[in-house]
Amino acid sequence: MGDETPLWPAEPSLEQVREALGECTRCGLSEGRTQIVFGDGNPEADLMFVGEGPGEQEDLRGIPFCGRAGELLTRMIEGGLEIQRSSVYICNIVKCRPPRNRTPLADEVSACRRFLDGQIDAVRPRTIVALGKPATSLLLGRDVAISRVRGQWHEYRGIPVMPTFHPAFILRQYTAENRRLVWEDLKAALAKSRESHP
Repeated sequence: MGDETPLWPAEPSLEQVREALGECTRCGLSEGRTQIVFGDGNPEADLMFVGEGPGEQEDLRGIPFCGRAGELLTRMIEGGLEIQRSSVYICNIVKCRPPRNRTPLADEVSACRRFLDGQIDAVRPRTIVALGKPATSLLLGRDVAISRVRGQWHEYRGIPVMPTFHPAFILRQYTAENRRLVWEDLKAALAKSRESHP
C-alpha cells in the first residue's frame, strides 16, 4: 500500500504536513466534514495538547477546541497556567468530525496517525498533554482507562506524556475533585515542559 513512503522530510514543518494531508479522503470521516481541523497554536511550542477529534464548532470554524470544551481548555491554560493559548500547540488524533461526536473508530485513528506524528515531529514539544481516553490510548499504544493512568508520566517517541481528563468530561462531571486533578496534571506538564529551559 506504500504506507512506508515518507510524505515529508525527517524534520518537517507544519505546512509540509498539512500539505501532505491535502483534502484527505483516507477514511469515512471525510464524507461528513465541513472542513479539516488540522491544529492551532505555536509551531514551536514546548507544550502540546492532543485531544480526540473536532466537534460541531470545530468543524464549522476549522479550529480545534473552540466549542464549550475548548473554552474550558482555554480558561485552564490562560487562567490556570497563566500562559497564552497561542503559546501552546493544540490538535486532535483525527482531523475530521466523527458523526454525532462519537469516539473515532480504529481505522479512522489509524488513517490519521501519520499526520499526528508529523505534527509532533514538526512542533517537537518538550511535553505532551493527552486529553481523554482515545488520545491517551493512541499515544500509550494500548487501550487504557483514563482514570487509572491520568496524572502518571508516560512517553511517546521519547517525549514525556501526561494523560488527563478531557475538558468535555470535566463539563459533564464538574466536581471540585475532577477540576483539582486536571489542574495538578496541567501544572506538572507545564513544569516538565520548562525543565532545563532558560
